[in-house]
Amino acid sequence: MQDCTNSSCASTCSCSDDKECHERASGVVKLVHQKLRKKLKEAEGNFDKVWHEHCEDEGTLEEYACAMQHLAVQHWAKQPEDRIEWCRQVCIEFLMQGGLKKALEKDERTRLFLLAKDSNLEKCKKPSHSNGSVNTNGSLGAHDEEHMYTYVYNTITLPFTSKIRLLDVGSCYNPFLKFDEFLAVGIDISPAVDTVYKCDFLNLQINPPLQLAPDSVNTFLRNLQNPVDFLPGQCFHVVVFSLLLSYFPSPYQRWICCQKAQQLLQMNGLLLIITPDSSHQNKHADMMKSWRRAIECLGFKRYRYIKYMHMHFIAFRKVSNEQCTLMTGDFNPDLLYIPQDFSDTAEECIFSDVFTGQSDSDDPSILEGFNELPNSNDYNECEGDTLQWD
Repeated sequence: MQDCTNSSCASTCSCSDDKECHERASGVVKLVHQKLRKKLKEAEGNFDKVWHEHCEDEGTLEEYACAMQHLAVQHWAKQPEDRIEWCRQVCIEFLMQGGLKKALEKDERTRLFLLAKDSNLEKCKKPSHSNGSVNTNGSLGAHDEEHMYTYVYNTITLPFTSKIRLLDVGSCYNPFLKFDEFLAVGIDISPAVDTVYKCDFLNLQINPPLQLAPDSVNTFLRNLQNPVDFLPGQCFHVVVFSLLLSYFPSPYQRWICCQKAQQLLQMNGLLLIITPDSSHQNKHADMMKSWRRAIECLGFKRYRYIKYMHMHFIAFRKVSNEQCTLMTGDFNPDLLYIPQDFSDTAEECIFSDVFTGQSDSDDPSILEGFNELPNSNDYNECEGDTLQWD
């Protein structure tokens, strides 16, 4: 692998052809994933022990980081299903082109509908949001002044005019840094470039939220110290998990990551998840429904979804505790499973195939499958139309 990804993680490659280069880098990534799952079984599920040993293996971490950067820059960036551009477009549409406004208006319609079913009309006059009732511009009602201090600093309101504070977890090479719209903070257990902070997200300490003006929060984030061992809660507008969750061998580790994302996001913030799918058809729709149930019960509501041939793109919006109580059914970390949890032969095709940009999002069976959660009503349907690419 040294031909493809040396210690400096150079973007050039001395392999004789593109296919050979792709296969060698893919082999490094898949082997690390397979070893982690094998070690978890040998450790009888002790994921803390396995993860600690993995984080101490600097040679493996460096080789993995270089292979991932090489795949992203030399191969995946040439494909139509561009992960980074999808994230960028969703953020802009949500924060600057009316997406959040529509979501808040839908929240209000749902609130009024539920209150209308209650025989106690006085309840209609009480605030419904855990941080106060929300107007369609995302601001507080006048009767919630006692919550104003916390709410102003830790909730995304409209109009949105600041830089988008984005945390890219498992960033590798901080691809969002090139966009002017973002104040991008990239973290990784083994950064491939100097612009990414070293950080073990599973063990990241979440401190109390900052009560600072947006410009001061931006300054704080621009002056983080390396390595990053802690971050303040509720300071990011967007958290990105791009090909992150399937890295972990245990569903509980994926659960911890989603919990931390919820703590780090401001109210109405977005969690963007991109995860590989090892089949070309609707084979794993049940898995995605399971993920949706688990993540929504942590304090989110699905906002966008699209299925490409080898990847799922999902956006969740952080919502209030009261809205979360509408999500019914049993849930636990095991809901965040992947096929590789049960089979050593399950393939991660994104690390193997040269794939096309074919999208499955027009398949009615897929869209129907994602809306068949128990007791689904208006509150837990997708908040916007499926975002598709030309």
